[in-house]
Amino acid sequence: MTTEEQIKSLRKELDFHNYQYYVLSNPTISDFEFDEKMALLKKLEDENPEFFDPASPTQRVGNDLTAGFEQVEHKYPMLSLGNTYSEADITDFYNRVKKGLDGEDFELVCELKYDGTSISLTYVDGVLQRAVTRGDGQKGDDVTANVKTIRCIPLKLHGDYPKEFEMRGEILMPWKVFDALNAEREANDEPLFANPRNAASGTLKMQNSAQVAKRKLDSYLYFMLGDNLPFQTHYECLEAAKSYGFKISDAIRKCKSLSDVYDFINYWDTERKNLPVATDGIVIKVNSFAQQRKLGYTAKSPRWAIAYKFQAERACTRLIAVTYQVGRTGVITPVANLEPVQLSGTVVKRATLHNADIIESLDLHTDDMVYVEKGGEIIPKITGVDMNQRTMFAEKVRFIDVCPECGTPLKRVEGEAAHYCPNEDGCPPQIKGKIEHFVSRKAMNIDGLGPEIIDLLYSNKLIGSIADLYTLKIQDIAFLSGLGEKSGKKILQGIRNSADVPFERVLFALGIRYVGETVAKKLAQTLCSIDKIAEATVEELTAIDEIGESIANSVYKYFREPKHTELIEKLKSYGLKMEVDLSKKENSSNKLGGKTFVVSGVFENFSRDSIKETIELNGGKISSSISSKTDYVVAGENMGPAKKEKAEKLGVAVIDEQTFIKMIEG
Repeated sequence: MTTEEQIKSLRKELDFHNYQYYVLSNPTISDFEFDEKMALLKKLEDENPEFFDPASPTQRVGNDLTAGFEQVEHKYPMLSLGNTYSEADITDFYNRVKKGLDGEDFELVCELKYDGTSISLTYVDGVLQRAVTRGDGQKGDDVTANVKTIRCIPLKLHGDYPKEFEMRGEILMPWKVFDALNAEREANDEPLFANPRNAASGTLKMQNSAQVAKRKLDSYLYFMLGDNLPFQTHYECLEAAKSYGFKISDAIRKCKSLSDVYDFINYWDTERKNLPVATDGIVIKVNSFAQQRKLGYTAKSPRWAIAYKFQAERACTRLIAVTYQVGRTGVITPVANLEPVQLSGTVVKRATLHNADIIESLDLHTDDMVYVEKGGEIIPKITGVDMNQRTMFAEKVRFIDVCPECGTPLKRVEGEAAHYCPNEDGCPPQIKGKIEHFVSRKAMNIDGLGPEIIDLLYSNKLIGSIADLYTLKIQDIAFLSGLGEKSGKKILQGIRNSADVPFERVLFALGIRYVGETVAKKLAQTLCSIDKIAEATVEELTAIDEIGESIANSVYKYFREPKHTELIEKLKSYGLKMEVDLSKKENSSNKLGGKTFVVSGVFENFSRDSIKETIELNGGKISSSISSKTDYVVAGENMGPAKKEKAEKLGVAVIDEQTFIKMIEG
């Protein structure tokens, strides 16, 4: 087989496995085998650039090039659908269609309305040529490089497809990915996304397609357009599209009557809550293309389709007051305190107001009767005010000017929505928040130091910074209320043990803005020591994979503050690791390359952290939960029965400590 034939064969094989995994959810080879084939293809393509193909599976990983998005005119305008929340409006739509078709029999097709960001995909000769956002309906942004990273969108089709056509649908962020992304942003004191739709839209407009690839976007396609499509109905189109390799929802039904439509609506109004992605309604379309043409369009939308939107659960309750929270990086978050109200199965007493602009846009007054919804059915938020119930003496809510904890005038960086308190060394919530972050499990993992103990130590003036933890003595702790000598010894032992924590976690523990766990690991692995990171320029930092301008500027500024360099010198003197253990790096291998591990239980020869570190040093990946992508569960004593049961159910290998050691020894 020639090199060209080998490359083409690998591409075809990997396209097949991508389709099996991301569209059919039916993988036929392991992740390890897939990664091996992908690595071989990439190597062959790099060595033989004359065989480059923009539709190759290797093009899905994205790249670090940044550029503005080109505006592209839509060949067929992307019109919006008429929306309704009323079944009576559905009946009116049905009767209008009946009248417009002069009493002809007709079918309707009901589909789920996915709550994402619209996309138009153009295919020529079975290859993805261009992906364009909806924009203003007439033209949108060319986001082809980013869309290529979405694994369920085919780069090359199979079957008997038309020569040229468009597929339209939604780009989505699954709930699981959305929750993980918001958890990461919260840990870094970044503003949270309100819902998966905003997160998907923001991700699709990122300038770094390598970062887009990591967000694991999903997509459902629902409409085909072309000048000479060989189909008579919309339903036929979708069935054909499925055979070409597109991800088409199974939640599609042909309906011959209004009662069929209502049955579909009522079923999915409840069942949609079990889906892995967000939906906000049902789309109803006339099935026949000939009948669609007969019905035609209004100026803004087709007469042959309508969107029924599910009612968001909403409640009306009284705004008691707005209070303000100070995060560990000084960001001020306003919180609405409400009279308790039942919403989506839970009692809501508080709702986030995000920032000053939100308060102003709502024109909030104390004692207002406000409407509360769950944004994306997760985060309670205020969506409006019942002006008819406002009293004439109600006082307008105005965002504060000074920190509610230390009285320092607040600042607001140009271009950012949040206000923050700049007094990081004198503002109690910031000081305590930094210490809580420093001792947390994923950082220094100092046992026994929860928020209550930290508050107790701080209020007794025993600690005022993270460095002060290393000067604590048993007599400082033992006399404190609710502690004693036993608790004191446990805390001091945890502090001593933290000297063994690897450098990347020490870096994460410092709490540098935007430097989360992953970024800290990347900085540590690339620059290897705190001194090298401190010396790096913004340009050198942004040259590191995954480090953007905001992160680079934040890191650069942190190490230009004398108080921070003084803190690091103190931590060095207490024996904390400030560089990568190069002996471990030299002893690293790829024995576990491509394998994903879950670690559970207590081990004889390893701590939980050291076994995870060993896995990563040997090329493996760590996951916190068992899934079909997990290769091995390393099980120690006291592993939970639920985890074991899940592993057995999914056919994941459960190995003991001795088996793991043999794998490492090779």
